[in-house]
Amino acid sequence: MQSLVLSCESSSFLFRPSFAFPNFSPANPPLIAISRKRSNLSSVRNQKKMKNLSILCGFTRSIQRSMLCSVTGLVHNTRYSLSTLREDPQLDELMEFLDSLNNFEKSGVPKGAGTDSEDGFDLGRMRRLMGLMGNPQSRFKTLHIAGTKGKGSTAAFLSTILRAEGYSVGVYTSPHIQTIRERITLGRWGDPVSAKALNHHFNTRREVLERAVKLENGCLSHFEVFTAIAFSLFAEENTEIAVVEAGLGGARDATNVISGPDLAISIITSIGEEHLDALGGSLESIAVAKSGIVKNGRPLVIGGPFIPSIECILRRKASSMSSPVVSASDPGNRSSLRGFCEVNGIPRQLCDIVLQIEKDFDLSIELLGVKLRMLGAHQLQNAVTATCAALCLNKQGWSLSSGSIRTGLESAFLQGRTQILSSEEANLLGVSGATILLDGAHTKESARALANTLQMTFPKAKLVVVVAMANDKDHLGFARELLSVGDLDAVFSTEVDIAGAKSRMASASSLKCAWVNASREMNMKVLDLKVADSEDQSLQTAGMMESQSILLAEGSLLACMRAGFKILNERTGEQPRIIVVTGSLHIVSAVLGYLHS
Repeated sequence: MQSLVLSCESSSFLFRPSFAFPNFSPANPPLIAISRKRSNLSSVRNQKKMKNLSILCGFTRSIQRSMLCSVTGLVHNTRYSLSTLREDPQLDELMEFLDSLNNFEKSGVPKGAGTDSEDGFDLGRMRRLMGLMGNPQSRFKTLHIAGTKGKGSTAAFLSTILRAEGYSVGVYTSPHIQTIRERITLGRWGDPVSAKALNHHFNTRREVLERAVKLENGCLSHFEVFTAIAFSLFAEENTEIAVVEAGLGGARDATNVISGPDLAISIITSIGEEHLDALGGSLESIAVAKSGIVKNGRPLVIGGPFIPSIECILRRKASSMSSPVVSASDPGNRSSLRGFCEVNGIPRQLCDIVLQIEKDFDLSIELLGVKLRMLGAHQLQNAVTATCAALCLNKQGWSLSSGSIRTGLESAFLQGRTQILSSEEANLLGVSGATILLDGAHTKESARALANTLQMTFPKAKLVVVVAMANDKDHLGFARELLSVGDLDAVFSTEVDIAGAKSRMASASSLKCAWVNASREMNMKVLDLKVADSEDQSLQTAGMMESQSILLAEGSLLACMRAGFKILNERTGEQPRIIVVTGSLHIVSAVLGYLHS
């Protein structure tokens, strides 16, 4: 049996046979990869082979009638059709100032920049900047969070717990999804700082900032200056306690200007192989860099679970600083995931959080039937880590009741972390009837967590994945993890700007190659079907009803989502249909930006 290659030209369709795939059978299906580029030579050869398809004519006509789908009406530049929202015009001067500085989120972080060495960022210049601004970070207590994964979620859990108790909380995180204002939230309600307040604060301190940039010979970075602005805002707003997420590593991160007396707790959520070059090249060097946030005599909460050698590094650092350690992976943690439920139509996971920790601190709590909005076993671990930190705060004289801890955990939500769009938002994207899940996973560890979450939350669903990534991530490892998901029908690779620039953007073709290579490693057979985006911005594709083949394609983001949905419609009976958009927070930003523009 010869395989079918699909080619799209405007609104006309033609089936073309490609190379033979002798081992094809419904029980041994090939993995099918679709590429945007079409070979003219292949096209001519394929047309000549049409006469060999008589045995498939009936099947072909059936597919043409019922399965051929056309995605039209895209904006003029299909590859970059979705983008983040433009910042509020009130922030034009601030953004112009920040854009004049080094932005390593756009350009990539230099080798060794996060290590506590001669190659590391100069924390001295950040201290000098804070000195010029009056050291605002000394006017409130801080929970400082580092870790490869889980920082943002743990920060969300902790901040909602504190706000549930009535505290005025400042939160500083990165990166943002749609607007830079998301990086700074203030007060008892957790709203992003307003454009008016941020602009006013910048203008009142612009002279100091400009003087600092000049004194440092232009070496201050975008992240350093915005971190200083955040701390200054927290002080001005009489913040009682701040939850601060480290940007890179810990020891040389700009947020690490927080001194021991001003630190409430250090938290290290996880250690993984991300930013290897910037953090020393090994898992051990990453652990050393992140342990740099530990301060003398201040408690350290560790999430984990960690491999023994990594936990040893963290505990050794804490011991050298006379810092007590509380582990969220302690044997006294008997927390469990019981199942899933819906609250007002939103999936939640039902958890018991039960802690009885006796080492260093005597901490205990029993919260049964907690309904977490953030899904996955990894989010339960993040919730336990936040709960440990909240109990440690109680030991320091803060007052966080069990009721506030429960309320905070159940209220916590972050864009781009297993975020499920509403049916109205799916309609706007042209995929009415599909469930769209946005997740910013971009490492093999987070891809594994996403795969596990999908299998637990939607065990009977048929899936399409739409992926875009930065070029400095482990594309192959990421693909391996998601290929393990059972009912995966198609994977579409696409491209989005990374931090507003193309310099770190992975090409859709390189991502497709990674998925093809991963499939071969996993003994999945690959058949390359070639499809092109036409000049009128339509992407057309088709599936094979009788096979369980996984389709791999590349194209523009919106077109990929719609084409994937068409495939799901033709291959799915009564099963739920899930479109998973993942690979970075920047692809999440592109989808949400389109919806809100």
